[in-house]
Amino acid sequence: MRVIDNTTDAGSLDELLGSLRATAESTRLRLLALFAEGELTVGDLSQILGQSQPRVSRHLKLLCEAGLLDRFPEGNAVFHRLAEAGAGAALARQILRLLPRADETLRLDRARLAQIRAERAATAAAYFRKNAARWNELRSLYVDEQKVEAELLRLLPGGDAIDLLDIGTGSGRILELVAGRVRRAVGIDLSRDMLIVARANLHRAGAANCQVRHADMYRLPWSEPSFDAVTIHRVLHYAEEPARVIGEAARVLRPGGRLLIVDFAPHSIERLRSEHAHRRLGFADAEIQQWCRTAGLQPERARHLPGKQLTVGIWQAVRAPLREAAAPRGRRHAA
Repeated sequence: MRVIDNTTDAGSLDELLGSLRATAESTRLRLLALFAEGELTVGDLSQILGQSQPRVSRHLKLLCEAGLLDRFPEGNAVFHRLAEAGAGAALARQILRLLPRADETLRLDRARLAQIRAERAATAAAYFRKNAARWNELRSLYVDEQKVEAELLRLLPGGDAIDLLDIGTGSGRILELVAGRVRRAVGIDLSRDMLIVARANLHRAGAANCQVRHADMYRLPWSEPSFDAVTIHRVLHYAEEPARVIGEAARVLRPGGRLLIVDFAPHSIERLRSEHAHRRLGFADAEIQQWCRTAGLQPERARHLPGKQLTVGIWQAVRAPLREAAAPRGRRHAA
């Protein structure tokens, strides 16, 4: 005879019922199916579903309250995506496995989503064309980017348990690079134009475990250590307060986590300041290493990759792992 466990938390049952009720509606099931394809805004969803934005927002509010979606404001837009953790996240993925992918309504929704993404890709391509000459001029001054990326990958930790943050992600290149080596990668950038570019690139690359968010590198939107690795790739020379950027990066690193900074060694190419908005003309090893120590990190040996006129430096530092509890005093092993 099977024994029923009466210790089940009634609150958990109520939460489950609430989540099930939130999904028991055709439009909300269509929304879940669309979020399986990636993050979207209310405007995107309104266009795909043919419903008003206030109506779509009400559906999204119910799904968020039930824990099935996460919500991220970004300027005048709000992005939603499938929840990453919790009972609601697990339920959302279970429901997605049950949805009939061949359903005509869901197929049309995916087709409209594909059209929106094609338009975004065209916007991204136009942005790159507009800025290509400026970036190509800068790239010609230093070592081949592939060598920099290969060295960065060699130094980065990887594995199914690694969560990575890329500060100042730009076009999302670092996220593309690490997508197959980490569990999750998040890129933040203050430029909404670059976030459009990054999202298009990540979709094209099929990097489903990567996401980007609008955020300030001086005020990262995590209240506690959340990442095993943080990269700051050719961003620090734009910063008014680079030490603060490193301090924020250190703050969100978990014990044992690693910070990698890629930037230029000291140089005297003044036009990079006047024409490319560089705030700093490179960094000395001692300077960055001291900032890391002040942030509570232990610096390791820097790497230098000389180029035609610029040398790329790769600086790394680690947060000390949690120490194991010491054995009580007076305790002795038997001889």
